[in-house]
Amino acid sequence: MTDPLAPLLDLEGVAAAVKSAQDAVFAVHRHPANLRAGAATAAEASVRAARASAGIDGGDPDIPAEGSVSDPVLAGSLRVAEAVESLLPVWRRAPLQALAKLHVLAAADLTADADSLGRPRQGTAERLELLGQLVTGATSVPGPVLTAVVHGELLTLRPFGTADGVLARAAARLSMVATGLDPKALTVPEVACFRHVRKYTAAAEAFASGEPDGVREWLLFCCQSYETGAREATGIADSAG
Repeated sequence: MTDPLAPLLDLEGVAAAVKSAQDAVFAVHRHPANLRAGAATAAEASVRAARASAGIDGGDPDIPAEGSVSDPVLAGSLRVAEAVESLLPVWRRAPLQALAKLHVLAAADLTADADSLGRPRQGTAERLELLGQLVTGATSVPGPVLTAVVHGELLTLRPFGTADGVLARAAARLSMVATGLDPKALTVPEVACFRHVRKYTAAAEAFASGEPDGVREWLLFCCQSYETGAREATGIADSAG
């Protein structure tokens, strides 16, 4: 059976970028602090990822020193971050079910229509099903490629109509873990997307075009974000000692 994503590795520069991203992320897992456990790095990475993801979608990324989080985008992003680890088995087995649960968490404070939570918009079912097949074994491409495709496809499809950006980045995080690219969820590629949000948005739009050059632009951006996320994780681990 032909692997539908295999041709992406033939796009100029993609294979080399994938290898570089893998090397950077794997190095984080060999950091002395992470060899012992990595729990402290993972916990801090999760919070930083949630804050950056909320910021990308226009939320306030700052967590109040006192009191509860009032920004609805950030609140949803933090709920999603907290649930990622528990949703990993569901993602591996039934990714569309995991997406529905993520949407309930991400968008709870963003819509007055509770019945719409976790329910994809009409016209998205076929592409979501194809994406689910990729996640559950229809491709054997390296983790960076599958993660980028999951991320880009969900940004393109916007399957729920609310909190789709937070959802897409959480799904990408799940993909990084599930593919073995970042099994302990130590890295924070979301910070690169936040710091370079215009480039991130432009690359996502290029991916959505479906043109080879556009897809290549997105894949290269994502691979660079994995490297940036690895550097962020190294800083966290250094601080943790």
